[in-house]
Amino acid sequence: MLGYARRAVFTPVERQAEAPRLFGELRELLRLAVPIAGAQAGIALMGVVDTAVVGRLGAAALGAVGLANGIFFAVAVIGIGTVMGLDPLIAQAFGAQDRPRTRVLVWQGAWLSMIVSAVLAVPLAFAPGLIDLAGIEPEVARGAKQFLWARLPGLFPLLLFVGLRAYLQAAAVVRPLLVATVLANVANFLLDLLLVFGGASLPAWSGPLRYVPAMGPAGSGLATTLCSVLQAGVLLAAAAALRDPIAPPRSPDRRDLRAAARIGIPVGLQMGAEVGVFALVGVLAGRLGQMSIAAHQVAISLASFTFCAAVGVGNAASVRVGWAIGARDSRAARRSGLTAFAAGASIMALSALAFWVFPRQVASLLSDRADVVAASAPLLAVAAVFQISDGVQAVGAGVLRGAGDTRFAFLANLVGHYAVGLPVAVALGLLWGHGVIGLWWGLCAGLTAVAVALLSRFLRLSSREIAPLERHPIPHM
Repeated sequence: MLGYARRAVFTPVERQAEAPRLFGELRELLRLAVPIAGAQAGIALMGVVDTAVVGRLGAAALGAVGLANGIFFAVAVIGIGTVMGLDPLIAQAFGAQDRPRTRVLVWQGAWLSMIVSAVLAVPLAFAPGLIDLAGIEPEVARGAKQFLWARLPGLFPLLLFVGLRAYLQAAAVVRPLLVATVLANVANFLLDLLLVFGGASLPAWSGPLRYVPAMGPAGSGLATTLCSVLQAGVLLAAAAALRDPIAPPRSPDRRDLRAAARIGIPVGLQMGAEVGVFALVGVLAGRLGQMSIAAHQVAISLASFTFCAAVGVGNAASVRVGWAIGARDSRAARRSGLTAFAAGASIMALSALAFWVFPRQVASLLSDRADVVAASAPLLAVAAVFQISDGVQAVGAGVLRGAGDTRFAFLANLVGHYAVGLPVAVALGLLWGHGVIGLWWGLCAGLTAVAVALLSRFLRLSSREIAPLERHPIPHM
C-alpha cells in the first residue's frame, strides 16, 4: 500500500484503467456532495428569504441587512474556519478506521466552538459602534446595528453546528443535515414574517402572537439566531443517535485543541479574507448610495446561493481526500480532488448561464422594485463571469483542507483578493467612476487569481505521497 501511495502519477496503461475509477469517484462524490450542497443551499436560502422579506420594507432596510450580514460573517467565518480544522482530522481518522479517535475529536470540537465563540463575541459586540464611522446613511446604519445585536447570540450554535457537521459528513451520515436545514428554513420564513412585520395583522386565534411588535431588520437577525439554535439541536440529536455513539463528555484537551486550531485558524483567516473583501465592497457600495448597496445585496445573495453547490462539492471532496489520505492512498486522493474540480466547475457553469441570459428575471426573485432589479441585473452579468472561478476556488479550498494543507489557501486568498481584486475594484469602481459594477469586476479578478493558485497547488501536492496529519493504528484487513 505505501509503495502504491508514493507514486501519484500514472503510466499510459494505468491511465486507461483509471477512467472507470473516475466515473466511480464522481458517483461517490456526488452521493456525498448533493446532500451537503443541499444543506448549504438551505443555509444560504435563509439569507435569501431574509433579503426577500426585509426587501419589502425598502432599499434602506435591505441595505441594512446586507451590510450587517456582511460584517457578521466577516467575523464569524474566522470561527467557522477554525472549527473546520476538525474536518481533515476527523475524515482522516475515519479513513484509517480509527473510530475512537473520531469520537474524541467531536467532543473537542464542541469545546473549540465554545472557546472561539467567546473570543469572537468581543469584536462583534464592538462592531455596531463602528458602523457610524464608515459614513453609511443614518437609516441604513441604524437598521444594521439592530440586526447585529440580534444576530450575536447565534454565534455559538452556528459554530457548534459546523463542528457536528464535520463529524456527520465524515461518517457519511448526511441526511440530518438536510432535515436540520428544512426545519430551519420553514421556521425562518415564519419567524421572519412575524418578527419583521409584527403580529398586529394576525387573526384572533393566533393569541399572544398578535402582540409581537414589528422589529424590522432586528427581527430578521433574531429569526436567524433562533434557527441556528434549531439546526445545532438537530445535529446534536443525530450525532448522539448513531449506532456508534459519541463517547461521554470529555474535558478540553490542549493537544487536540492546538492541533485543530493549527489547521483551522488558516482556514478561518482564508474565509475571513474572502468574506472580508466582499463585506468591504459592500461598505464601498453603501457609500455610493442606497440603490448601489441594495443592488449589491440582491446580487450577492443570489451569487452566494449558487456558490453553495461548489461549497458542497468542496466539503465532499475534503471528506473523500481525507478518507484516502487516512487510508494511505495518495493516488485515490488525487483522483478525488481532480474529479471534484471538474464537477465544481461544471455545476457553476450552469448558474453562470442563468445569470448571463436571465439577469432581470433572476433579480426579480428577490425584489419587486423595478429600480432595484434594473440596478442588480448588470451585477449578475459580472457574477456570471466569475461563477466558474468561484467554483474552482471553493473546491480547491476543500481538497487542500482534506489534505491538511490550509496555510496555502489562506495566503492565496490574501494575495488574490487584496493584492489583485481590491485594487482593481477601487480603481474601476471609485477612481474611474464605474460605480458598483466596477467594484464587482474587482471581485471577479480576485476570485480568478485565487482559483488558479489553488488548482496549481493541488496538482503539485498530489503528484507525490501525502502524509496523514496523525498516526493511526493500521486496521486488520
